[in-house]
Amino acid sequence: MCKVFEALKWASSYLKEHGREEYAAELLLRHSLQVSRSEMLVKFREDMEEEQVESFKKLIYLHSEGQPVQYIIGQEEFYGRAFNVNKEVLIPRPETEELVHSALARIDKLFGGNAPIKLVDVGTGSGAIAVSMKLENPSFQVTATDLYEVSLAIAKKNADNLGAGDIEFVQGDLLQPFIAQGKTFDVVLSNPPYIPEKDIATMSDVVTEHEPHRALFAGEDGLVLYKRLCEELPHVVNEKAIIGFEVGAGQSNAVANLLEVAFPQAKVEVQYDINGKDRMVFAEVGF
Repeated sequence: MCKVFEALKWASSYLKEHGREEYAAELLLRHSLQVSRSEMLVKFREDMEEEQVESFKKLIYLHSEGQPVQYIIGQEEFYGRAFNVNKEVLIPRPETEELVHSALARIDKLFGGNAPIKLVDVGTGSGAIAVSMKLENPSFQVTATDLYEVSLAIAKKNADNLGAGDIEFVQGDLLQPFIAQGKTFDVVLSNPPYIPEKDIATMSDVVTEHEPHRALFAGEDGLVLYKRLCEELPHVVNEKAIIGFEVGAGQSNAVANLLEVAFPQAKVEVQYDINGKDRMVFAEVGF
């Protein structure tokens, strides 16, 4: 038997020795005990049950072997909300929160806060972008699309759990379903796979061995899906529209050029994230 603080101290040291982030120990301990951070601190000098200790150790061993913490506990925070995640979807990143924030600001500026916006999130994965946009402005008519039904199932579950209401979920290849239907949108957002395949050699095994490669890698230069999207976009955007992409560091100029070719009259802008990386590209069409 050991006390809560002793378990945390052991776990932090163990993860550090195995090249993992020490902060994960606290997340996994709170998950094991099913407590908040403040509740954990109150219990700091209490004894843990033997079963709790064994369960906690198993989680620490899993993470030390490379299993992402988010998959172990089954969720990740995004835009202030807890999203369910599993190995079928990419774990939402803080950088993508900036895409949501910037898109909301641009919509408000260009369309006004009460405009009946039709928005699509292409390659929705966990639904982080689509669900967040709907919850931030329930008047939006939001569609979320993904090539994989297993990913859409997670997105639907998140929409239900978080009370996002009537999001339309469509299985299909990028914008193809909407081209076939003749459906158009005011806003198109996407965080597609954009990592060049050669980069796999330098990436953490926590990512490469566990997160779905279909949500990470996109050909030799990482631009494959941006090229396809820019070919398809003119068929599905309204006369006035906003397009917003998350991009990999160093890809912004190439993606901006693709958008400029697709929409010669558009205002195309590279936007930097909080860390100073060229993380987003927006096109404002018809304004």
